[in-house]
Amino acid sequence: MTEAALKIQQLNKIFHTNNQQNHVLKNIDFTLKNQEFVSIIGPSGCGKSTLLKIVAGLDTDYKGYVALNDQKVTKPSKEKGFIFQEHRLFPWATVEGNIAADLSLKDKEVQQRVADMIKLVRLTGFEKAYPKQISGGMSQRVAIARALLRKPDILLLDEPFGALDAFTRNHLQESLLDIWRENKTSMLLVTHDIDEAIFLSNRVVVMDAKPGRIKQIISIDLPFPRNRTSASFQELRTLIINALNHEDQAVDDWSI
Repeated sequence: MTEAALKIQQLNKIFHTNNQQNHVLKNIDFTLKNQEFVSIIGPSGCGKSTLLKIVAGLDTDYKGYVALNDQKVTKPSKEKGFIFQEHRLFPWATVEGNIAADLSLKDKEVQQRVADMIKLVRLTGFEKAYPKQISGGMSQRVAIARALLRKPDILLLDEPFGALDAFTRNHLQESLLDIWRENKTSMLLVTHDIDEAIFLSNRVVVMDAKPGRIKQIISIDLPFPRNRTSASFQELRTLIINALNHEDQAVDDWSI
């Protein structure tokens, strides 16, 4: 496997609406290394979620080059796990059934892998529970386990904790960090939460909305676990806020 898990070169995305062109992403260039955790942050409409869908292979109507492990992305695949803001669990299936999804729990190997995932996301004891019997935060952990069961090379997360209360969100951020460090899966997170980006990431990509371009890439050189109240954490928070608010022209050639 190459060092760069994800390569994006000169990515441009244009939406055509009412005989007008909306340049959603412009000249996006970056690479994501294996086992890195990178967050993308920016105002609504800057193309964050669109970028994630392109990486996932859910949107192929763009110009430029997107490749995972040197293979051009042309469609969804098991190498790319995707977590949405809504957990999208099957209401008729149990926790273990949702994690297995299209795989048969009658298969001993699948049973063991599902059991390993349940342990990893700390849902032991809830194997037979249905989605209506567990909390929103637990449901998101089921969704993460389902994605990780396929052993993806990269996990794409689109505001996965945005609909949760602050306490649950903080708890799941800690859980996701533990999963990332233990599972060593490259992760690309879209978020509006500056503290979340700092708490989880090796680097934060700050995007501009006019049109969607990379304004700045900020390295988060803080040891884990991170203290949200520390002076260094707050300094990075101010740095990202300033980058978001800065009006200078965005840079077209940032690379991670």
